[in-house]
This record gives sequence, structure tokens and C-alpha cells, in this order.
Amino acid sequence: MISRRRSAPLSALQKVGSSPRNTKLRRTTVMNEPESTGGLSRRGILGIAGGVAASFGLAACTRGKDSGGGSGSTSGAQGSGTYYWISHGAPNDQVHVIANKGATRAGKDLGVTVRTSLHNNDIPSHQQAIQSAIAAKATGIATSIPQAKVFNDLIKQATDAGIPVVTFNQDEPDSERVAYVGADLKNAGAVWAHYLVDNNLVKPGDKVWLPVEVAGASYQVLETEGAKSVFAEKNISVDVFQAGGDPAASLTAMRNYLTAHRDVNAIIGLGDSVMGNVPQALQGVGATPGKIPVVGWGNNKATAEAVKAGWVNAALWQFPDTQGYMPIVILNMLHNGLAGGYDITSQALYTKKNVANFERFVQ
Repeated sequence: MISRRRSAPLSALQKVGSSPRNTKLRRTTVMNEPESTGGLSRRGILGIAGGVAASFGLAACTRGKDSGGGSGSTSGAQGSGTYYWISHGAPNDQVHVIANKGATRAGKDLGVTVRTSLHNNDIPSHQQAIQSAIAAKATGIATSIPQAKVFNDLIKQATDAGIPVVTFNQDEPDSERVAYVGADLKNAGAVWAHYLVDNNLVKPGDKVWLPVEVAGASYQVLETEGAKSVFAEKNISVDVFQAGGDPAASLTAMRNYLTAHRDVNAIIGLGDSVMGNVPQALQGVGATPGKIPVVGWGNNKATAEAVKAGWVNAALWQFPDTQGYMPIVILNMLHNGLAGGYDITSQALYTKKNVANFERFVQ
């Protein structure tokens, strides 16, 4: 069984101010400061990983099909370790597309084989991909978590077989995973709520609308919990609304909601798809930029443009390329006898003042 004991501090990866998560793991923060460009840049992360990879030859990237059933790719040289990077994301979801590229880049930089797959929120397909990785005696597995506890047994199976598992994008802290790379989703909800409260954009008695692609998904539950923890003290209510994942249908649903609910005082978009629809949804009910305060995720170009235009006040970037790249780095470190029992939180809030620092990474 892989030990989860934390290694000695890795100064190149740690950031001053990180706080203990529990007695077994310590969160290592890449970036989690509103309107800050501190922490590690993507270039800095690649430089660290490049140092880890110094003893490996760089390999050419080849494209292939993952055995798990989702769309995917294979990168790196055969015979130097095989890692499976398995995402619940959709092939057109920018967060997971960028993350997939990060995982592929890690394989090239480290000279290892990385097999990636995207499973379009199909949990049985995702489970099959993890089972296939275990059966193939993977060197390590990186997986996102679409719903709480759905992969706990599989993660235990992998761990019992001597295969370390790193989670990304969404965490499963109660499982036997050895590390997590991604946003702190509960904290994300609190960050958005604090932004609205601290900037006097909402007041006691107001209602904040929370559109989301899938109500009940783990990210919605955690983000809403974080927002409520801030709003409860101010007597501010929230309304979670399932808009759906189809862009066109989601836009129609959001317009219809705003038409029927003229008492919305602010909006928190709990997903990137709904955030991309915000400007058009607001225009559909005659709103102008800034009339209704909006915060939420900002991992796509549409939201970055909406921040620049004033439709969105602040958006949270979760460094998708980090969520692809760093799980492979951690797994490779474990394979080479180093420790990896720490978390990497990857999120930063941006506004019109510093949107240029992030929009160059979106597609």
C-alpha cells in the first residue's frame, strides 16, 4: 500500500501561507489569492517538472485510443512507466480539453507514457477506464471525481494493487488517493460570496441566483455549501437552478428564469458553461453590463471577454493545464522513490484589472 505520509517540504512547489488539511495531508497552494498573479506560473510549473524529468529522454507524442472507452490520447516513450489520466469531462469542455493537453505535455516532458481519456460524464465508462488501468498494471492513475464516493472502491483496489491514485479537478478526500490537484470547490463558493459581500454588491435580504449545468453534482453541492457559509450571516438566500449542459438549451432556460424572476440581485455561475451564457441571458431580459453583479468560473474565452466587457465582475481560474500536468509529475515522482502526499490547490480570482494574465491561456 502506498504511504500517504507527507514528504519534507518541496520549496519549489510550496507557497507561503498554505494551511494543514488534516493529519495526513498538507495542502500545497499554487495560487489562491484574489486578483493576484503570485504563486507558480505555468512556466514555473513546467520548469519544476522539467527538473524532475532531467534524467529522462524527451519523447515524441503519438495519438491513440484509450481502452477505457472515452476519447483520448497517448504520449511519451514506451517502457518508462505508463500512467492513465482519466477525466469525466466532455470533449468540448475547455477545462478538460486544456487539462488533457497538460497531461499529454507531461508525458512528453517526462519521457513516460500517458494515456488520457475523456468520458463525457458517463460514470460507467469512467469506471471501466479505471478498471482497465488497474488490470493493465498501470504505473499510476490520475482521475477526476464526477460524484462523491463513486470511485472509492476502485481507488482502494488500485492502492491494494500497488498503484497510486491522484485525483484532480474534483477531489475525494475520504478515499485512499495520495494527492489532489485542483480547485478547492467549497472555498471557491466562499470566495465568490465574499467578493459580492465585501464589495457591497449584495445586502441582507437579497437573493443570489446560482445557475449550474447539473444540480446535485459534487461541484454544485460543494460550491453552494461554500457560498451559503458566507451568506448565512447576512441573511442572503440562494436559488440553485439546473440549466443543463447543452449550450443552446441552457441559454434558453437561463433567459426564461431571469424573465420570470425579476428579483435576482446577483448571480454566481457554478460552472463554465452557464458562465459563458451569462451576457446573452442578461441581454435577453434587457439588462446592461454591471446592472446585476456576476461572479463564477472563468476558464473559457467567453467569460474572459465578459469580464473585459463588464458583464462579469470577477471570475475564478482553476489552472486546467496544472490539473493535467501535475498529477503525472506526482505519480512519476512516486514511481522514482520520492514522496507525494500533498495537495496542490490551483485557483485564482481575476477581474478586469488582471484578466490579461489569464485570457491568454483560454481557447
